[in-house]
Amino acid sequence: MTTTQAIEITELTKSYGETAVLQGVDLSVPAGSVFALLGSNGAGKTTIVRILSTLLTSDSGSALVNGHDVASDAARVRESISLTGQFAAVDEILTGRENLVLVAQLRRVADPGRVADDLLAQFGLTEAGGRRAGTYSGGMKRRLDIAMSLIGDPAVLFLDEPTTGLDPQSRLEVWKTVQALAGRGTTVLLTTQYLDEAEHLADRIAILHEGRIIADGSLAELKALLPPTEIEYVEKQPTLEEIFLAVIGHDRGAATSGAAPSPTTTATTPAN
Repeated sequence: MTTTQAIEITELTKSYGETAVLQGVDLSVPAGSVFALLGSNGAGKTTIVRILSTLLTSDSGSALVNGHDVASDAARVRESISLTGQFAAVDEILTGRENLVLVAQLRRVADPGRVADDLLAQFGLTEAGGRRAGTYSGGMKRRLDIAMSLIGDPAVLFLDEPTTGLDPQSRLEVWKTVQALAGRGTTVLLTTQYLDEAEHLADRIAILHEGRIIADGSLAELKALLPPTEIEYVEKQPTLEEIFLAVIGHDRGAATSGAAPSPTTTATTPAN
């Protein structure tokens, strides 16, 4: 990461009729980072993404993406970004490779076939590349969707609740994809309702509530906002998600026999 800001938002407001959705949002996203924007349904996360991607105009305030103003320099902003919405935007009639080639042709990149093959390999979809996208699992469609978003090497990628509706295994597949993007230096703005998702993926986290940013910082900084914890011994039971992943053999190595993990006794430690 660098100290350069890929996204800068100042006093952004947006209302729909009498309903104020954004009420003076200030936000900075460092270049090359994964930034998670948390909030409940209706908090305004998607509204922010739509403004930053030039699909919606704000009522007041300013927003810069990759140094370009979203209001006065929208064309340059669109050249710098890609957006993956809440639902995969793949053509299910086309094969995975054909989806990628089509987007590469529309973006006029050199050698669309090579670009498609490279992305299929990068996202673990080479064997499925010749199959119709309609036969893909939810996680595979989402990985293909993100791969399509990366054609043209955008500086900033918006992922608007990318794991909504996915099963636990597919969520893990998307998490690995986002972590790989961070490793190559892409700036990712991730909106999500899932706290564990932000905890696993984000370098910094902001919490949007009633149209305002009420907290912003690293996970350690946000934990420090709470009072110091006391050491207690508690019995840690496996979550249903951990049981599900263990049973199907995708618990990241915690269980090898396919059985659910046994309860363990652990100690909590102070947060700061």
